[in-house]
Amino acid sequence: MNAAIATALIVLFVLAVPIAVSIALASMFGVHFFSPLPLIVAAQRLFVSIDHYPLMAIPFFILAGNLMAGGGISRRLVELAKSIIGGVQGGLACSCVLTCMFFASVSGSSVATTYAIGAILIPAMVRHHYPRPLAASIQASSAELGVLLPPSIPLILYGVSTDTSIGQLFIAGIGPGLLFGTAMILFLYVVCKIKGLGTEDGAERDSLGRAISQAWAAILMPVLVIGGIYGGVFTPTEAAAVAVFYALFVGLVVYRELSWRDLWPIFVTSVKGTTAIMLIIAAAGLFSFLISRSGLPADVGAWINANFDSVWTFLLAVNVLLLFVGMFIETSAAILVLAPILAPVAVSFGVDPVHFGLIVVVNLAIGMFTPPLGVNLFAACAVAGLSLERMIPWLLQFVLVAIICLLLVTFVPVISLGFVDLMYQ
Repeated sequence: MNAAIATALIVLFVLAVPIAVSIALASMFGVHFFSPLPLIVAAQRLFVSIDHYPLMAIPFFILAGNLMAGGGISRRLVELAKSIIGGVQGGLACSCVLTCMFFASVSGSSVATTYAIGAILIPAMVRHHYPRPLAASIQASSAELGVLLPPSIPLILYGVSTDTSIGQLFIAGIGPGLLFGTAMILFLYVVCKIKGLGTEDGAERDSLGRAISQAWAAILMPVLVIGGIYGGVFTPTEAAAVAVFYALFVGLVVYRELSWRDLWPIFVTSVKGTTAIMLIIAAAGLFSFLISRSGLPADVGAWINANFDSVWTFLLAVNVLLLFVGMFIETSAAILVLAPILAPVAVSFGVDPVHFGLIVVVNLAIGMFTPPLGVNLFAACAVAGLSLERMIPWLLQFVLVAIICLLLVTFVPVISLGFVDLMYQ
C-alpha cells in the first residue's frame, strides 16, 4: 500500500495538483484499492485530523496577523525597529529582521509576516538604493522567524501530531529565534559595510521616545499574548483569541486605522488562509493514519537503528532529509507526515522531543525561503515585483547563514532547551 500511495502522490505532484488535494487523493486511492478498510474511513479520518482543540489557534493567529497589518500595528512596529537599530549603516535592512521578530511574536506565520512587513520595508529599502533582489531576499529570509518565535503555527502542528507540550515548544523556540535574528542582523551589517549600502538609513527614522509613544499599543500586544501563555493565564489557543480581540480593539479604537468596512476583506483573506492550512492538515492526517497502520514508522525506526550508530549521525541525516523535503513540500504537510515517523526514533536515540521539534521546524523554516517552492519567496517576489531567478544569488548567502544556525540548534541543545529548563525547574 505504501508504494501505491507514494506512486500516486508523485504522479499528482508532477501533474501540479495542489498539495492538499494530492495527499488526499493518493490516500483515498490507497484505502480503496490496497486496504481492507471501507472508503468511509477516509472521510472519518479527514474529520478526526482537524478535530483537535489546539488547532483552533491557527485561524485566530492568522486573523490577528491580518488585523495587525490592516490596523497600523505592523507599520508602527517597523518605525520602532528603525528607531532602535536604524541609525547604523545598513540599519534599514537590520530593521527588517528586528520588525519580523516583533511581528512574529504575535502572528505566528511567516507568510503573513512577509506580506505585512514586506509591503512597508521592501519599497523603503529600494528608495535607499538597496538592490531590489537584496531587499526581497532580506524580507523572505527574515520572515522565517515567524515560525521559530512563539506563537508558531508549525510548532502547534508538531505538538499536536507528536503529543508534545505546545507550551514547552513555544518556550524552546525563543533561543533559536534569537539566534537566527542576531545572525541575520550581524550578516547584514557586514554586507552593508562591504558593499557600501545603507549609508543614509538613519535619515527617515523617529527618535526612540517618539517611536515608543506611537507604538506602545503594538508593543503591549506580544507582551499580553506571550506573557499570558507563560504566566499560565491562558492556553496558546486562548491566547490566539485574545490576540484577535486586542488587534481589533487597537485598530478600531486606539489607532483608528481600521473601520468596520475594512473587516470583511480581512475576514475573507483570513478564511482563505485558514482553509488552505486546514485542508493540508486533514489530508496529511489521513496519510499519516495509513502510514502508521502499515507499520512504516516501526520499519523506518528499525532501519535507522541498524544503519546509524550514534545520535550525531542520525541528526545529521535528519537535517539533510528535512532540508531536502522543505525545498519541495509545504511546511504543514511535511510536519504532519514526517514528525510522527521521526519523533519516536529520535526519542529512542535519547533526543529530547522538544529539542527535536525545534530541529524539525527550523529545517522546514529554511525551506520556506529556499528555491524552488519556498512560500516566502513567492510572497516576497509578489511584493517586490520581480522574478525568483533574480533573487537566487543573494538568497544563497542567507541560506548559508541559516544552515550554520541550524547546525548550532541541532548539536547545541541548550539553545532550545535552556529557557525550557529555566521555566520548568
